[in-house]
Amino acid sequence: MPAHYIEFPGLEPSTKSDAGTRTWLARGQNFVIAYSSAVAGDELARDGQADEYVVVLPHEGCAATVRTDDDERSVTGQAVIVMPPGRSTVVADADCDLVRLFTVASAGPLAHDSVNQESYAEPNPRVAPLKPWPDPPEGHRIRAYPLSEVPVDPERFGRIFRCSTFMVNFLNPRTGVRDPEALSPHQHDDFEQCSLAVEGDFVHHIRTPWTRRMSDWLPDDHYACGSPSIAVIPPTAVHTTQSVGPGRNQLIDIFCPPRADFSARPGLVLNADDYPTPS
Repeated sequence: MPAHYIEFPGLEPSTKSDAGTRTWLARGQNFVIAYSSAVAGDELARDGQADEYVVVLPHEGCAATVRTDDDERSVTGQAVIVMPPGRSTVVADADCDLVRLFTVASAGPLAHDSVNQESYAEPNPRVAPLKPWPDPPEGHRIRAYPLSEVPVDPERFGRIFRCSTFMVNFLNPRTGVRDPEALSPHQHDDFEQCSLAVEGDFVHHIRTPWTRRMSDWLPDDHYACGSPSIAVIPPTAVHTTQSVGPGRNQLIDIFCPPRADFSARPGLVLNADDYPTPS
């Protein structure tokens, strides 16, 4: 399967609420991303949610209140918020972008309404099946992680959070063009990477390894895209992303389920104490 790209501004929204919130739906094999350009006061509700889902506030100007039947949190600025199973609501407290991440186990019709649903008519056998990680020992509840509480550290390559269903990495923002002599091509054996561009411009460099069958070979891909957009990169593809915008460039990497390799590195996942790894 080749990598595929969705640039939201060029597409009709998948849904539009009565208040005017526009939402674009796209997916990977194990997840669905709902990118909403929200109108202040509008509510994005979930009823009967089967597992944890994640709300990402991608910009400094974001503001949202998240609610369950017995809890409520108001969050401003960039943040990762873990929402528990069951009934919940995300309320936009300003005109801003809101991102929600759902597993295919709980997304229901959202998966079928995704703009790239046809790409998953047949599953990619190289992607490991979705298997949620252990529940938090202290129980499910709203867990909010504002990035303002975790300053950028040049010694780490991002601010990484995980829950039982997702891992989200707010990569360190970069101003201007990434040095073409200092890129980081790599590959993943059995999981997809979703790279969400929320600010700036990027080029995704993708190389699909050759197999014995020449009919499987694909040309190298150097895909230029703006924001907001996503790139879904399949297993085994060698890839690296280069910021090319003259100003601030912000990329967020998403994995479903969480990555075991990152989780095994002490101190890399900032909320590791909240969520155990599989035994």
